[in-house]
Amino acid sequence: MLPFDIKPEKAVLIGLVTYKQDEDKVHDYLDELEFLLETAGAIPDKRFVQKLPKPEPRTFVGAGKLQEIAEYVKAANIDIVVFDDELSTSQTRNIEAELGCRVLDRPLLILDIFAKRARTTTARTQVELAQYQYLLPHLTHMWTHLEKQRGGIGMRGPGEKEIETDRRIIRDKIILLKEKLKDIDKQKVTQRKNRDEMIRVSLVGYTNAGKSTTMNLLSKSDVFAENKLFATLDTTVRKVVIGNLPFLLTDTVGFIRKLPHNLVESFKSTLDEVREADLLLHIVDISHASFEEQVEIATQTLAEIGCADKPSIMVFNKIDAYSHVEKEPFDLAPSTKANLTLEELKNTWMARVNSPAIFISAKHKINIEEFKKLLYDEVKKLHVIRYPYNGFLY
Repeated sequence: MLPFDIKPEKAVLIGLVTYKQDEDKVHDYLDELEFLLETAGAIPDKRFVQKLPKPEPRTFVGAGKLQEIAEYVKAANIDIVVFDDELSTSQTRNIEAELGCRVLDRPLLILDIFAKRARTTTARTQVELAQYQYLLPHLTHMWTHLEKQRGGIGMRGPGEKEIETDRRIIRDKIILLKEKLKDIDKQKVTQRKNRDEMIRVSLVGYTNAGKSTTMNLLSKSDVFAENKLFATLDTTVRKVVIGNLPFLLTDTVGFIRKLPHNLVESFKSTLDEVREADLLLHIVDISHASFEEQVEIATQTLAEIGCADKPSIMVFNKIDAYSHVEKEPFDLAPSTKANLTLEELKNTWMARVNSPAIFISAKHKINIEEFKKLLYDEVKKLHVIRYPYNGFLY
């Protein structure tokens, strides 16, 4: 092994079954947490699940379960233990004292992934702000010696504790980053005004649903896309022409369960592209077992940023990967979603959604011409409303 190679960290995952989430849902969440860990470069080693009415105030899990985890951590040389839910400062401190290793929660893991994947100045500033906002209430636990970033002379008042100094430094940084993002917002507003003559379409949806692949397909561009969570953080805008109709297509950051609130706030300038879009393409990974919940989470997030009533097209992607369980001929038990064929699922969802819907595979280019025709028709409607005297285009 070369000296600069970094050995991947081994991780244990912790989930809690409560009255709010049953065991199936917890394991589904832990599957996603594994994917997050792999995206961050760690190796998921084992998962622990406990049933409790609610989290233990001191250590999140019970004393017996914590002891079981501690024994495994020591025996298997585990580097980090990751909880699927947010931990308080005192919980993190107490758990680390018992386990003797680093402890993370889902929000901190997501922040770490965002920090690694941020490429542009805008994304890096947004992530840095979210990190400091997360750090401030956790500072008692996370000692960082931030005074080195500011110099020592004249920094500390008489009798002021180091922790209070760090808090002041972080608050100063948060103010500076917010001011920087205000300037970025002004630049973005100017850029959007310069694009006002065209209809704007924005790709939205759960992370890893195939937004960037769809972007590449429609715009014939080369936006970074891979089978990992949060492959795209930076907003990408491309001009697309279908038939004789031009419009702007925007790819944005994906949504996820338990997305840290600070990230939603910090990514305001990115999400403004969604707010100011004329039409949304809601991309859904129909091959995912929990795609209905993913639709609900994306819809809730859109509502939170004021986009619930925007015109949209539901694009059910990855039909090539969809599978179902055939029922036995004499099985009289009621059918479940897992038993539905793709055609049955299409009929179900076409009847449920209020917006136009289509089923495609962006990767394998299945049903793409029908998709383009639907997109053309919806953009044309908006174009006619905005430019009623420009009918010669059609």
